[in-house]
Amino acid sequence: MSRIGKLPVTVPSGVDVTIDGQTVTVKGPKGQLAHVVAEPITVGRDEDGAIAVTRPDDLRKSKELHGLSRTLIANLVTGVTDGYEKKLEIVGVGYRVISKGPTQLEFSLGYSHTITVDAPEGITFNVEAPTRFSVIGIDKQSVGEVAANIRKLRKPEPYKGKGVRYAGEQVRRKVGKAGK
Repeated sequence: MSRIGKLPVTVPSGVDVTIDGQTVTVKGPKGQLAHVVAEPITVGRDEDGAIAVTRPDDLRKSKELHGLSRTLIANLVTGVTDGYEKKLEIVGVGYRVISKGPTQLEFSLGYSHTITVDAPEGITFNVEAPTRFSVIGIDKQSVGEVAANIRKLRKPEPYKGKGVRYAGEQVRRKVGKAGK
């Protein structure tokens, strides 16, 4: 039995969960999210009011989807209550970020031009310093995807470590060429 899959998802007060067949809709103080659970997995309520995820058999596909489905539903509940945030930082001389409103950032990353990034629906940006900013939203997948796309603009390079990186990310450094 999946250790994660058999855990019930507790629903905090102020969060409304609607289960309609395979669709789970979660409404909370920060917004509304929905997820369609993969076919063999069933979702229901237990006697405590928590969400229980069950699988019909022990086939490999059912086992794979059991823990995944439970975690995705738990992420919906966490998203509408607390939200998600990815912190990023910029390392490099002259590299910086400028806020052009809560949904637009302008990057100077050593290219001949600046790069403007627009946030998709449900995502906002927060610039704490010219070299530190964060991506905020209620959908964990879209927050991670936007953060990864921003990091792709200038990945941290291994010789000087310059580029956009996640906060706390360790960049493996290489030794430069040896001088005489």
